[in-house]
Amino acid sequence: MSDVRSIRIFDTTLRDGEQSPGCSMNLSEKLEVAQALINLGVDIIEAGFPIASPGDYEAVREIATNFRGATICGLARCNEKDIDRAWDALKHSDDPRIHVFLATSAIHREFKLKMTPDEIIDRAVRGVRHAVQYCDNIEFSPEDAARTELDFLCQVVEKTIEAGATTINIPDTVGYATPLQMHRVISTLKERVPNIDRAVISVHCHDDLGMAVANSLAAVEAGAGQIECTVNGIGERAGNCSLEEVVMAMRVRGDHYACDTQVVSNRLVPTSRLVSAITGMRVQRNKAIVGRNAFAHEAGIHQDGMLKERSTYEIMRPEDVGFEKTDLVLGKHSGRAALADRARELGYRLSGEQLQLVFEEFKKLADKKKNVYDGDIRALINSELSGAEDALWSVVSFKIQTEKDQPPKARLTLRRGDQEFTEELQDGDGPIDAAFLVTEKITGVPLQIRDYTVQAATLGHDAQGEVRISVEHEGELVRGIGVSTDTVEATVMAMLDAVNRITSASGASETTE
Repeated sequence: MSDVRSIRIFDTTLRDGEQSPGCSMNLSEKLEVAQALINLGVDIIEAGFPIASPGDYEAVREIATNFRGATICGLARCNEKDIDRAWDALKHSDDPRIHVFLATSAIHREFKLKMTPDEIIDRAVRGVRHAVQYCDNIEFSPEDAARTELDFLCQVVEKTIEAGATTINIPDTVGYATPLQMHRVISTLKERVPNIDRAVISVHCHDDLGMAVANSLAAVEAGAGQIECTVNGIGERAGNCSLEEVVMAMRVRGDHYACDTQVVSNRLVPTSRLVSAITGMRVQRNKAIVGRNAFAHEAGIHQDGMLKERSTYEIMRPEDVGFEKTDLVLGKHSGRAALADRARELGYRLSGEQLQLVFEEFKKLADKKKNVYDGDIRALINSELSGAEDALWSVVSFKIQTEKDQPPKARLTLRRGDQEFTEELQDGDGPIDAAFLVTEKITGVPLQIRDYTVQAATLGHDAQGEVRISVEHEGELVRGIGVSTDTVEATVMAMLDAVNRITSASGASETTE
């Protein structure tokens, strides 16, 4: 690959990201995020808008005073009061930047600012010149640049660079641009602004049409050297360019972009989770790079390919962004290969016959549950292996009816060999006791229950119930285990497991672990 160009990452999670409804952060939370951003390796942190509120001023001042390792930036409108306030918050930083902005599009000039193009240029230049009195790292943003006439945009950019701006940011403020248009805007600035080489071109893209990342990458292709973005893409309305997506796009497709950043990519997931926890903005499961499903595979064909060669279905390693490993999610689309692999990870060594038995039960369970967890797999394997060799009795069907102040009515059908046996009774103290009684009646094996426990094998409302019992038979204690999403069925299965142990040829009560 040819020389790799370094792209600056300007993170505005603490300013634009916080403007997302419901995402306000207090001072301690902002400081925690600021430290995470420095650990992540971003180049510039836009810490806030100091004139906006006393809280914003205090946050920018604290971050500028106490944090090192990144440029600390404060936002200001193009007026002296805003710029003075921004500098007062930033002045203790050893690497400060003042970011001034003024809208330039025709719609903003006419309806919001009520200013002529000449007045816009004059105010922009005066704002930059005032900021330059305080520091030499000045960024200027022509707000709504993507909807600004190109001729006028070129004039504004040239005059603000002449006034001292060292970074020119081109915002797609309302997410209106397309990648081709953004490429054309940046290319035009590079071609027609004579002093453009004295400033870094930046882009700040919003995601109203879902193209913020694509527009940012198009700008980089055209020569932009800085991308403004937020963790998890949070921000006004539909949000901003997602930091983790744009960073990994350049890194994974370095062959195409020939660009990279200094971001420590294995900090992406931890930083994403921190921002999500602090702001309360949950990351959607299928979010690129940091979503829970980003490295999860359920389809059997995909899982089989992944087990043979990871690159068949993954273009980056989960470890590179902060996940521990690929997650082969077990569900109804999964195949034997994925189940066998998960069983091995959990410490089981299954023969072909044992795997088939477990796989058949796994498919039945997967039809009942959206996700099958490790606890489910352990419970299934323990249940199947505990009686796989001598499974004389098995459940065909059962029905339990209960009414207040009436004994429960239980109907149970069991299979032994090629025969089925059905019994019905109305007795017992509740559905579990009724299940015990009717099972005992069909099998003819008297059991004295010494211990009965039931617990969830996994999490969630659809978790499997795992029932373990200890029964006494002819002076010997025998254990049984049953697993089902229905606790009554799990109880019957646990009893039959114990009965099968008792009636097996060996009569041994082997362990199930």
